Formats: sequence, C-alpha cells, structure tokens
Amino acid sequence: MSRAQTRSPLLDLAFGYMPAQMLHAAAELRLADAFAGGPRTSAELAGETGAHAPSLLRLLRGLTGLGVVEQKERDLFALTSEGQRLRSDAPDSIRSLIMLFCGPAVWRTWGDMTQTLRTGEYAWERATGMTPFEFFESDANAELSKTFNAAMSEHTRAVAPGIIEAHDFGRYGTVADLGGGDGTLIAAIVRAHPGLRGMLFDRPAGLAAAPGTLAEVAERVEIVEGDFFEKVPGGADAYVLKSVIHDWEDGKATAILRNCRAAMRPDARLLLLEQVMPEIVTPETQGIVRNDLNMLVCTGGRERTEAEFRELLDAAGFAGVSLTGPVQPFGYHVIEVRPGG
Repeated sequence: MSRAQTRSPLLDLAFGYMPAQMLHAAAELRLADAFAGGPRTSAELAGETGAHAPSLLRLLRGLTGLGVVEQKERDLFALTSEGQRLRSDAPDSIRSLIMLFCGPAVWRTWGDMTQTLRTGEYAWERATGMTPFEFFESDANAELSKTFNAAMSEHTRAVAPGIIEAHDFGRYGTVADLGGGDGTLIAAIVRAHPGLRGMLFDRPAGLAAAPGTLAEVAERVEIVEGDFFEKVPGGADAYVLKSVIHDWEDGKATAILRNCRAAMRPDARLLLLEQVMPEIVTPETQGIVRNDLNMLVCTGGRERTEAEFRELLDAAGFAGVSLTGPVQPFGYHVIEVRPGG
C-alpha cells in the first residue's frame, strides 16, 4: 500500500480534542445522571438536561463510539459500565476531573502552549489573568473552585488504597497531610489505622469541603488553616505532600520543603507522593509526560526524575531518600526522607 493510501495515526491524535469536548459536554449537562432508571430516548434525556433533543441525539451517537452509551434502538440509549463513571454520585466518578481538565480555563491554557514553549512562561496567567491558585480562590470562580476540589478528591480516592498498601502508616502516631484539600487522603489513612491521628493543613478555599469528608473521623483529624509558603505546623510524626511539589518550580518547591524541615522533629519523616519521570521515556510512560506538559502550561511546575527529587530534597536539608513504587493505578511513588544533620 502506498503512503498516500495509508491513514496516518497522527490524524486521530490531531482530532483528539473532539472526544474530549464530547465528554465535557456530557459531564456539563449531567447526562449520565439523567439515565437513572434505565435506557432513555434523546427527548427524555433532553427534558432532564435542558438540551435540544435533535442535537443531543447526535451527541449520543458520538458517545456510543466512545463506549459511554450503548444504542439499543434508533433512539434509545443505555449507559455503559464505563459511562457510569460520569455520574456525579458514582463512587468512582470522574465527572469533576473531566469538567476541570476539559473545561474552558485549561482548554485556553493548553491552546497557548506555543507561546509557553517560546518563552518558558506558563500559560495559565496569560489565559485567565490570574495565577492558578488566585483563580480558584477568587469569589468570581467559586463554582470552578468546587469543581477543582472535587476533581482532586476524585483522583485521590482512586490513588489512596494503593498508597496505604505501599507504606506502613501504622508506625506513626500523627500524620499531617499538607495541602490535603477536602481531606480525602487523610480520612482514608486514619480509617485504615484506628490508632492513628491526623492533621489536615491547607488554605481556607482548599478546606471548604473538609468537614463533610472528615465527618466519620472528625474526632481523630485536626483541621488547620495556613499556607505552607509561610509556615508548616509542628507536632506530627509524618508529613505528607501528595501532588504538591510537582505544582512548583524548583525555587518555590524548595521553600515548601524547607518549611517542612523547620517544623519537623529529628525523628519525623516527610513523605512525597509523586510520580517519578523516567530518565528515558517510552510510549508506555506517556501519562507522566502529559502530566509534565500540563504542569508546564498550567502552573510552571514539573514532573521530576529520581535524581531531580534527590537534588531538590538535599537542597532543602533532607537525607536518607528512599523510594517505594510505582503504585498502581497511576504510578505514584512514596518518596520517604528524614531531616538531615
């Protein structure tokens, strides 16, 4: 077959924005929620979602090709098992993740990647007029802040079981989760270890949903408001930073780590829960490479190799670096360190 007759796989990649926006539209309409009770017609679903029925029929056909719905008759559709994950009330929901990462702010930011590649300056502030954390703490973006927090919670809920299995949290008396948002991770840790106490530390916007998340373990988890760029609370045996260091360039990442070091007793431990960039990437490691590019355009941060983590931690006054992982399903590592001498 000649080159002219071969369909290039690059075309499927180039048009990858189409399924992403189809999923975003379905998530924004809460289409999966409208399937409660069984198969539905486009008119029934339009009535539930406020959509235009003939247009919605066309989206449903597209979602059939993505495995989100199954077409039973000409105009009768059922939600698939994978489509159930778009339900807002599903235990393994990814609706908020799709709303965040396929939503307008991230969409515009990725659209400005070329300028980031020319300048090295991340695109989020150019696209929105604010840094990411200013953006999600703005009163004007309160609903998007809820989506951001819910998306982080969805991802953490999927990661937590593997992390808890990979590391012996039971050896500590108190674990502090720094930048822990609504408390999904620390709640899972203390539930797994009945003798353990927890501390949840974050800025007020991040902690907004924490009381609800921590309701079952409220007596064992202290909620502390603060900013890890200013000070980290003392008194814990282990300090956890999950997906925090990758948000920041080296200077700010080192500042966070030094504040952790200042708060820690000599026998305390710092646990970074991060993905680790391989020195040589392959098609199988493209997930972390895309995460790295997302950090490039959205926050100015980065995913780091083991050597880069070791250098960063050494500069911040830590020693005894050990790595556990990768932990499935997302390839996180537990990077354990102690205060240096």
